[in-house]
Amino acid sequence: MASSLTKDSVTPGTPGSEKTFFGHPRGLATLFMTEMWERFSYYGMRALLPLYLVAPGGLGLSAGTATAIYSVYLSLVYLLAMPGGWFGDRVWGPRKTVAVAGGVIMLGHLTLALPYSGTFYGGLGLVAIGSGLLKANISTMVGQLYQGPDDPRRDGGFTVFYMGINLGAFAAPLIIGTVGESVNWHLGFALAALGMGLGVTQFLLGSRHLAAQSSVVPKPLSAEEKASTLRKAALWAGVAVVAYAIVGLSGHYTLNWILVPLTLLGVIIPVMVLARIKRDKDLDRAEQSKMSAYIWFFVAAAIFWMIYDQGGSTLSIFADSSAENSVLGWDFPVSWYQSVNPVLIMALAPVFAWIWLALNRRGKEPSTIVKFSSGLMLVGVSFFLFLAPLSIAEGGHKAAALWLVAIYFTQTVGELLLSPVGLSVTTKMAPAKYASQMMGVWFLAVTAGDATTGLLSIAGVDLNKTGIVALEATLAVVAGFAIWMYRNKVKSLMGDVR
Repeated sequence: MASSLTKDSVTPGTPGSEKTFFGHPRGLATLFMTEMWERFSYYGMRALLPLYLVAPGGLGLSAGTATAIYSVYLSLVYLLAMPGGWFGDRVWGPRKTVAVAGGVIMLGHLTLALPYSGTFYGGLGLVAIGSGLLKANISTMVGQLYQGPDDPRRDGGFTVFYMGINLGAFAAPLIIGTVGESVNWHLGFALAALGMGLGVTQFLLGSRHLAAQSSVVPKPLSAEEKASTLRKAALWAGVAVVAYAIVGLSGHYTLNWILVPLTLLGVIIPVMVLARIKRDKDLDRAEQSKMSAYIWFFVAAAIFWMIYDQGGSTLSIFADSSAENSVLGWDFPVSWYQSVNPVLIMALAPVFAWIWLALNRRGKEPSTIVKFSSGLMLVGVSFFLFLAPLSIAEGGHKAAALWLVAIYFTQTVGELLLSPVGLSVTTKMAPAKYASQMMGVWFLAVTAGDATTGLLSIAGVDLNKTGIVALEATLAVVAGFAIWMYRNKVKSLMGDVR
């Protein structure tokens, strides 16, 4: 990307005299490039992961086991965003947390690049931990570049930052996916490590342009809290080591001893967090009502992400075995399908933003509930579309690539209706006491959805069968319709939030 750093020709020291990035604080360039390279490494590895897991030259696992591993990995990334945010707030501060996280992610990709199956799962764990640490803190630092929530450049800054995410996500499957599939799987994972290495370098070199606040630990742990936290961590780590040592030495260890507990945690923890907030007696009546409404949105979002994230597992594995991955006689790697969503996001997001503004001027913009329910129904429609290529494959033929593109297109439109609205409604409906934690709660909806997919796969459910695909599609459409039908009830629970 060509640089857009400019120097305003005004007296130094006056407002606007500093170098800018697309008219924004120069630190945004640092965070933009860091996030772009981090997403490049993350989405490149993610595009390769399910294909490597099932490939004869990879781990050679069944489609069900591969989907379970992929789903558990995704649920962990979003589950760890909450403790990642906690580390930034209580231990290291956002800037140090992001720097450490980048190093952990790079180490994870390098571990994945080793040609040994024994180190593979350790590498996955490192990438998940690093991504969780980085996810919440880098967004916090974007906000710190601006003079409070009323800074007119703030929304535009997050839009530019979001473009970095999608640029990295778009390029990764085309580069890392091609090398991994066509040359060597482990070389593909090594390219992901190189991408993260470039991101860490960019961050360290450009960190002087970040807000001084990014180095501050907002609410540092007291000596007593540190000791208590370390004791609890050591206790639980000790319990896990002893339990797995017993299982391993007794000869009963299988992969499910890792997958089952992690998937259960991915379902149980979101429920526990919501229940704890809902039962909090410090919340006033209005806040309790908003949390009741939020649970509707949370459950709907979990169903949405359960289906949507199968675009990288169920759909990808289907494409690898049963699709004609070519256009006009030109063959392309299966991982390239993962570039469809980010390029559509970049193309359609401005269109949606313009449509909402135009409808708002006429007083016809759909409500939050209508947008949310429409997004949920569309992800259901995408799986109804999936039934067509499944039927073609069951008839002994290869399904055309355009069927899969149509599915990804429908899911992307649904994402643009649901995801931005979900982020917005989370911040608006958050009780004052939990204002800084609610974004982590929103990520737990992704965790719950992916963990559910993992549990289904572990239970032996074939997610590439027409019956289960039709059931998931029906669930999403019915859930979306239910939210629309009860929109007045949900709206009343939301109070003054619109």
